[in-house]
Amino acid sequence: MELKESGEMYLETIYILSKELENVRSLDVARYMKFSKPSVSRAMGLLRNSRYIAVDEKGYISLTNSGLEIAEKIYERHIVITKLLTDIGVDPETAAEDACRIEHVISDESFNAIKTHLPKQGKKSKSGK
Repeated sequence: MELKESGEMYLETIYILSKELENVRSLDVARYMKFSKPSVSRAMGLLRNSRYIAVDEKGYISLTNSGLEIAEKIYERHIVITKLLTDIGVDPETAAEDACRIEHVISDESFNAIKTHLPKQGKKSKSGK
């Protein structure tokens, strides 16, 4: 099953929250994303049925291996694209918002080219220039 942008956003949010919280619940996802509880509940059901997340008897959400793989990919794209945009002078808030949209549509080829290019930026020559 191909995951849509909204599903990727949910997985990325769960990933981010799992770095900050001991246990992630649907309510945490709703607050973070500023979505209604029923919308998040429906999305969690779809992600669980597609085996991207697991939900235990206490309602705690964890990413499955396939969910984690997607979440890490999207999160990395967000970080790298935000950095690229801020490095070229985009306001950090605007860069983060734009990265949030770009991260879901950019091809692997283009993203890998950006990643390869980024380490070259900002390196100084041996002369210090």
